Amino acid sequence: MAYEQIIYEVADNIATITLNRPEKLNAFTGIMMNEMIDAFDKADADDNVRAIIVTGAGRAFCAGADLSAGPRTFDSTREDRPERKSAIKPDGTVDWSNEGVRDGGGRLTLRIFDSLKPVIAAVNGPAVGVGVTMQLAMDVRLASENARFGFVFARRGIVPEACSSWFLPKIVGISQALEWTFTGRVFPAEEALEGGLIKKIYKPDQLIPAARALAREIADNTSQVSVALIRQMLWKMAGADHPMEAHKVDSRGIFARGSSADVKEGVASFLEKRPAKFPDKVSKDMPSYFPWWQERKYS
Repeated sequence: MAYEQIIYEVADNIATITLNRPEKLNAFTGIMMNEMIDAFDKADADDNVRAIIVTGAGRAFCAGADLSAGPRTFDSTREDRPERKSAIKPDGTVDWSNEGVRDGGGRLTLRIFDSLKPVIAAVNGPAVGVGVTMQLAMDVRLASENARFGFVFARRGIVPEACSSWFLPKIVGISQALEWTFTGRVFPAEEALEGGLIKKIYKPDQLIPAARALAREIADNTSQVSVALIRQMLWKMAGADHPMEAHKVDSRGIFARGSSADVKEGVASFLEKRPAKFPDKVSKDMPSYFPWWQERKYS
């Protein structure tokens, strides 16, 4: 796929996805959604990619949904949205299980949720609406001093999307999540840090180097198969109803990985006091029990 609204680059085992509509503050569109999903597919399929950084071109990360359609921006009955209109039955009622009902932000965050590579958000500027909710499925959020955040949905007459009602309370707690979504206010990076949304604030010129340093630490020191498994273990267990579910997955991981080439190298390198060179690849060496969960369908 040739990209129009993002830039995808791989260098030194790090994939960087840059939202690239700077003249529109990287406002989110259906094209951008499809291109980002494709980029995550590409990164997962490439054993050379050990981590992913997502950032924005220009002075914004993402200003939210593109509002160029005006008051009908979110109207599912618009003539230019046949995929949305398909959910409306001839009698005017809605088939809520129809794929046309699904929101684009949710399609993207569900794809990020399934990523086999760690995902770092480098929030270089304003991030509101889907510009912030898309980050919730990413693993670490770093921000520039210029970053601003806003869950502005109630101020637009809609509701939070991109699966954020699942992600946000898990990251910042229910009270903070409700305050930010109730008020819809835009707040500075300092408040995001205090509320637990982001990990650290950087000078603008230090943001990408900090994100790359974190990605580099992962790439240089860890087993890519272990990291892929750990990412899915922690995210999938966030919704488990009992620690026994985690025990099952932990046990399978220890059992399967215990005799792997990676483990032999990890132990040998430690004993020999040298850097490890892990041979296993995500493309061919994931254990037979993976994936252990049943894929969910929209219905």
